[in-house]
Amino acid sequence: MIVPNLRSGQVVSLESTTWPGTTHEELLPKVESTGLKVGQDIFLVFSPEREDPGNPDYSTHSIPKVVGGETADCLAIGLELYGQVIDQLVPVTSTPVAEMTKLLENIHRAVNIGLVNEMKIVCDRMGIDIHEVIRAASTKPFGFTPYYPGPGLGGHCIPIDPFYLTWKAREYGLSTRLIELAGEVNANMPQWVIGKVVDALNERGKAIKSAKILVLGIAYKKNVDDMRESPSIELMEILQKKRAEISYSDPHVLKFPKMREHSFDLQSIHLTEATLALYDCVLIATNHAKFDYELIKKHSRLIVDTRGVYHENSENIVKA
Repeated sequence: MIVPNLRSGQVVSLESTTWPGTTHEELLPKVESTGLKVGQDIFLVFSPEREDPGNPDYSTHSIPKVVGGETADCLAIGLELYGQVIDQLVPVTSTPVAEMTKLLENIHRAVNIGLVNEMKIVCDRMGIDIHEVIRAASTKPFGFTPYYPGPGLGGHCIPIDPFYLTWKAREYGLSTRLIELAGEVNANMPQWVIGKVVDALNERGKAIKSAKILVLGIAYKKNVDDMRESPSIELMEILQKKRAEISYSDPHVLKFPKMREHSFDLQSIHLTEATLALYDCVLIATNHAKFDYELIKKHSRLIVDTRGVYHENSENIVKA
């Protein structure tokens, strides 16, 4: 779409996460099909987006930005462009290095989340609170980075991007077993959480069929309204297939939006003593700061906590 509008002196920068080689193998030929020479007439760079939605400590200008160019001149021009709005630039020697850097960042998170999700299952079977373990391990001032388990992976990056490398690696006769195993663990988390819900209801003499379940938080992470790849949606769909009665509460998503693959005719429930008392189970899927967790604890018959909100043990709290 941009090829007809290319002209001499422009900078073309790809920021989308993609597999190593995309800029050189896909964009370069298209750009040069106009007769413009990359590195001479037009300048081609790859500079991946970095953001952390809901994190007030970082903004676009304060997050260091990786830049790779197709040529030395492309890199120099790319640095001049981004240097006007970004505090710290991180130049690398090529566009594949920049592309791989972004993938490593996301793979690092996906694999470590897969590890801690697997640890959660082991700890649960052993009667150990994984969140207490993480808090204790986090006191080590070196060699440990805390990651937190949850009901599955969400967002448009972490559940998807690592598999760009898995696909590309096959071109070189390689398999990315650790990435694929972490993806399998993370993908199975919603089913594991539903198993905990079913068991918790059974112990209280209630079947999952016709049980009234309130899902707290349908965004993929706390304090945002982004629902892309949210594990909360998968939890709701599994519960619906088991013929539970589903409602949700999310202060950031007041009405369930139209989505390509998911459809619920629901609006966010306002949490009160009366509304909480209506439900057989309250499932904490996303730990928004706006939720009144004391109110929830006091007036819910059963809480299944997938985010480690509650540190203490209580008869009406099941940690998942």
